[in-house]
Amino acid sequence: MSNGKDAHAVENSTKLTLQLCLEECMEALDLFLNNHFSESLDKLRPRVKESMYHALIYATVMEMQAMMTFQQDDIVTAGNTMKSCCSRTRLFHNINHEQVHAIHAEACYAECLLQRAALTFLQMSLIVMELHAIIRSNSSLQGPNHVHLEGGVSFGIGAFNLTLSMFPPRILKVLEFAGFSGDKEYGLSQLHEGATTHNLRSMLCALLLLCHYTFLTFILGTAHSQEVNGGHCNWLSGLMLGYFSCQGAIFLFFAGRAEEIKGNIDEAVALFEDGCKAQQQWKQFHHMCYWELMWCFTYKCVWRMAYFYADLLSKESRWSKAMYVYMKAAYLSMLAPGEARPFGEDEVELFRQVPHFKQKIAGKSPPTEKFAIRKARRYKASCPVRLPVPVLEMMYMWNGFSMISKRPELNEGVLQTLVEAERTLLESAGNEYSVDDRCVIYLLKGLCLKNKGLIQAAEECFRLVYNSEKKLKFDHYLVPNALLELSVVYMDTGRKEEAIKLLLKAKTNYKEYSMESRTQFRIHAALSKLKADSSDQDEITAL
Repeated sequence: MSNGKDAHAVENSTKLTLQLCLEECMEALDLFLNNHFSESLDKLRPRVKESMYHALIYATVMEMQAMMTFQQDDIVTAGNTMKSCCSRTRLFHNINHEQVHAIHAEACYAECLLQRAALTFLQMSLIVMELHAIIRSNSSLQGPNHVHLEGGVSFGIGAFNLTLSMFPPRILKVLEFAGFSGDKEYGLSQLHEGATTHNLRSMLCALLLLCHYTFLTFILGTAHSQEVNGGHCNWLSGLMLGYFSCQGAIFLFFAGRAEEIKGNIDEAVALFEDGCKAQQQWKQFHHMCYWELMWCFTYKCVWRMAYFYADLLSKESRWSKAMYVYMKAAYLSMLAPGEARPFGEDEVELFRQVPHFKQKIAGKSPPTEKFAIRKARRYKASCPVRLPVPVLEMMYMWNGFSMISKRPELNEGVLQTLVEAERTLLESAGNEYSVDDRCVIYLLKGLCLKNKGLIQAAEECFRLVYNSEKKLKFDHYLVPNALLELSVVYMDTGRKEEAIKLLLKAKTNYKEYSMESRTQFRIHAALSKLKADSSDQDEITAL
């Protein structure tokens, strides 16, 4: 009945022009900002069912009140008001046939969803924290089903803290000032607690932990080897097998990731292939396995097999066609010049196609796509200058060198590929890309040398990149990343003060370079680790 009344109110609101609505809402906001809170709501309230803007601003004022008071009742009221506003703005969009009004209604609806999400986030955190306090202090609540309640609270608090811990430091400080915790270790401990008891949420806790340990930390470039070597993944997989006898595709995928991270590439390939065979309904899940299989064969330097999976992804997946086509071209470019190309494809033509597949999410292209498109630009020329090691360069962006660090034979294969590419560059005539290309090889070669334990040689490679800063023309991301990698070497060899100086230099002196967010994540993780390991907290005052 209420929907019918709302629709009737909208249909009879033609006397309210868009201009009049906006003027009244501006006046109401002005009242609010000048401390006339009640008057502001009184001005808006009579027309919330007739005007999408009155409904939106009324809900916005209620949300601001909830944010200021931080009271549960105010948050619930604001949430209900914003929910009603979402429904009404949808109604305005459906009933209004004028394009201008429909566009305004769509904008109002999007804003409602955004503000409602913020309220939901706030309300969820307060409820979970309140529940956590209640079940810890009131033993009389315990009963046969109490373990499921505790599991739900552990999952909520763990996921909340883990999510907040990934926020940039400047945002996290504001949230912590408002009373929110972003404690990564506490979040992980809560998820471990939820996973270790057989309850309704234990599988969700385990899945989130597996996602964190085997996937997210490596994508962000913040993983430390002990997180996997400590046996977390094997323990979680065993836990799930014990509780659920689970041999599903999802667990096969995570088991494959665990083996991949440990350097057991053949075992990982078998698990990903089993994951594809385990089910045929969810084809998108196959694409996740294809992506990992592509990288597994990259670590083995088996370019044709890696190309095969990149080709499958380019034909079947819609996630990032620009990336898949770039990787296809990159794998073909790693083959010998006279070697036959699969399906008769040509890497130069594929590189030229990459920009045509660019996509935008929320108005922006994914950083990896932007990187691929920028690297492919040199193939626009009638006589393009080939990229020396595009596969290995992209492998670095996905933190792949940590995957081969535990397998000397894999590391040696990649190192020899880099040595051969370096020799080819030195024997070729110089061009505008020569310095950049040599520095790409120095950076990646330094990682392989570090994996071999040749620390002094690795340091020299990273310094060569840093010392070439003024000569670089295109790949400006190389310098902050070389400083980062050199600081990691210093951390591993106990030169903490030198590491801090390099990290702060990389953090503050370089902006607007390719894949900057990934590098900043890694810098933040390294500084946080130094801070946690430091007995004298004053040593890292810049944090």
